[in-house]
Amino acid sequence: MENLIYYLPAAAIIGLLFTFWKTNWIKKKEVGSKKMALIAKNISDGAMAFLKAEYKVLAIFVIAIALLLIFKGSSEEESNAFVALSFLIGALTSGLAGFIGMRVATKANVRTTNAARISLNKALEVAFSGGSVMGMGVVSLGVLGLSLLFLLYNYVIGVEWGLATVINVITGFSLGASSIALFARVGGGIYTKAADVGADLVGKVEAGIPEDHPLNPATIADNVGDNVGDVAGMGADLFESFVGSIVATMVLGAIFVTKFTDMDFFSLGAVILPLVLAGTGIIVSIIGTFFVRVKEGKDPQKALNTGQFISAGIMVIASFFIIRWFLPSNWTVNNFEYSSLGVFIATIIGLIAGLGVGKITEYYTGMGNSPVRKIARQSLTGPATNIISGLSIGMMSTAVPILLIALAILGSYYFAGLYGIAIAAVGMLANTGIQLAVDAYGPISDNAGGIAEMAELPKEVRQRTDKLDAVGNTTAAIGKGFAIASAALTALALFSAFMQQAGIYTIDISTPKVMAGLFIGGMLPFVFSAMAMKAVGEAAMAMIEEVRRQFKEIPALKAALEIMKKYDSDISKANEEEKKIFDAADGVPEYQKCVAISTNASIKKMILPGILAISVPVLFGFFGGPEMLGGLLAGVTVVGVLMAIFQSNAGGAWDNAKKMIEAGVEFDGIKYTKGSDPHKAAVVGDTVGDPFKDTSGPSLNILIKLMSVVALVIAPSIAINSYKSDHESFNKTSTEQTISVQTKDDNIEARDKETAVFVEVSKREVYQDLTKNDTNEGSEAQKFISRKAL
Repeated sequence: MENLIYYLPAAAIIGLLFTFWKTNWIKKKEVGSKKMALIAKNISDGAMAFLKAEYKVLAIFVIAIALLLIFKGSSEEESNAFVALSFLIGALTSGLAGFIGMRVATKANVRTTNAARISLNKALEVAFSGGSVMGMGVVSLGVLGLSLLFLLYNYVIGVEWGLATVINVITGFSLGASSIALFARVGGGIYTKAADVGADLVGKVEAGIPEDHPLNPATIADNVGDNVGDVAGMGADLFESFVGSIVATMVLGAIFVTKFTDMDFFSLGAVILPLVLAGTGIIVSIIGTFFVRVKEGKDPQKALNTGQFISAGIMVIASFFIIRWFLPSNWTVNNFEYSSLGVFIATIIGLIAGLGVGKITEYYTGMGNSPVRKIARQSLTGPATNIISGLSIGMMSTAVPILLIALAILGSYYFAGLYGIAIAAVGMLANTGIQLAVDAYGPISDNAGGIAEMAELPKEVRQRTDKLDAVGNTTAAIGKGFAIASAALTALALFSAFMQQAGIYTIDISTPKVMAGLFIGGMLPFVFSAMAMKAVGEAAMAMIEEVRRQFKEIPALKAALEIMKKYDSDISKANEEEKKIFDAADGVPEYQKCVAISTNASIKKMILPGILAISVPVLFGFFGGPEMLGGLLAGVTVVGVLMAIFQSNAGGAWDNAKKMIEAGVEFDGIKYTKGSDPHKAAVVGDTVGDPFKDTSGPSLNILIKLMSVVALVIAPSIAINSYKSDHESFNKTSTEQTISVQTKDDNIEARDKETAVFVEVSKREVYQDLTKNDTNEGSEAQKFISRKAL
């Protein structure tokens, strides 16, 4: 079994070969007419320009953090300067995953449009293939990076480090992934919503032109934003959760190494189990992609569900045998009885919780469902009632997901302790490959519809792309719900790993320090959301002003808009002279100026939220201590998850309420469609919801995980500082006891008048003030000692 470790990268390589094959398959498809190719090129150029500008800024940040990590790793006994290498590789793989996904998505969009000219199934096949490249690329790079680093540190350059140091150094990989993810999500969210708000408010509401119409100067930026926010952003988000859950489980699994060795069982079984499950998930996700097929006139949602459910079913069966192989049937640590069956059940609990949260999200945001219909109905009385209804539904939508997450936490802990919570997060994310493929399919379909509109293709083509896009909106909402649920469990797993690394057994909220940290942590999601929304608002103002300027100052554009208003966007009613005036405006809008506004705003505005997320836990950890930092993490996790669910679901519901009216909805015997007063009210509501669901809401997922990862990385440092502080304080106040601490060959001995406790450790340990005879097995003191003696 030990030799299996060397084959861990194999599954990742298979996944990367699959992405290479799918990429080439997509490239061979026809792009369509010259006009379609030109539109697609503009979108691709805009997306790549954003990535280049973003990565230039992030390169400076990554280098600066890497230098700090070299200093940190070199000055600690249980760490190493190689933590900087782990950080760099984590950042590079996260960035590479975003680049690959964006590159393929901007090639798949126009090919999906062209395939829609033939059939719905052909279009679905191309769009989903583009999404699968993103999905398999993310999970493959994650497994490849972690497995190679583990092999490198544990068997090559870090043979004498000890497992505790190896895992501490590997946590840098998760920090790198989390850092890039936050900037990608925040920057991408600002970009896409600045363009979307500008395009909607001026184009739809003021000018009265259809969505994605070529006369709208912001339409290219809007389509670029779909890729920047929902492809690269979502990919980075789930990449971070995927990696974070694996690292947290490895940290918590390390406490079983000594026990497994004593039992003559594979000592690293619990440590590499999450990597094996993740690698298996890659293969299973690839299998699931071959079952996504739809017939003309049928529902694409069922085809996507089929692929996901088949993958989930195979993964459940595979997990059962893998867990039984890598873990003993039963074992006991710190008076907690573990079993391989309990760990398997915890894995299934995580998987069910993820699906459950996704389904609840689908209910609250799906077109035609009661919550969305209520918002659409309240649009009859104007934007104010629309917004009030959306806010109330968003708030109510937090109840069931939180209950599901709470039950998942309780259930997984009951069956497998803290390790169970971490493995539940791994179980939830095991099928990330196909889940992300379904998520990324959405923006590709959205782009395909935009290209069909801008290229003025026949109505049946737009109808097919609209059908794919409608399903894409639902899959995007489910994906956001899934991302939130996985973020909650991953953050808790990372939090548990932090407590273990920092030597904290419990966090007492009645102490002033912890309570202060709790309140400040609860405040941070509001400040973070405010920063993101403010950035969207300011960028959207600049976008709106630019679109208005072009509508007023460009004669050909102004003339074409007057003709569109005259015939209510139906140019077929225009006479020949008017058609010539309209055609003369083709290509006249200055698309690149709008693209530049979104790019510059997103790059500038993403920096401050990123610095906030990284610096706050460091400051609290070093100046407030591990307990205060623990309170901070608890506050930001609880409030952050609630805010993320509320914002994402409210935004999704507003969006689909608008789409319901656009498709034609009947209330009290009257049918309302595009251009009606309720539609204008719904557009305003959707505009308010855009930064909710695509900027601040999704970014909160990464905020809570990133802060937990930062805490985990600095845990050895603040644990040492906490020990020194407690030691100095004890020496000042103790008059009855004599404590002698001798450090030799990394052994620490603590003695007092009543108790003598000897704790032998491999690297660095903390001693506890034991003033009473408390040597019984199972006592709080002995639990502390057992926990520290890895």
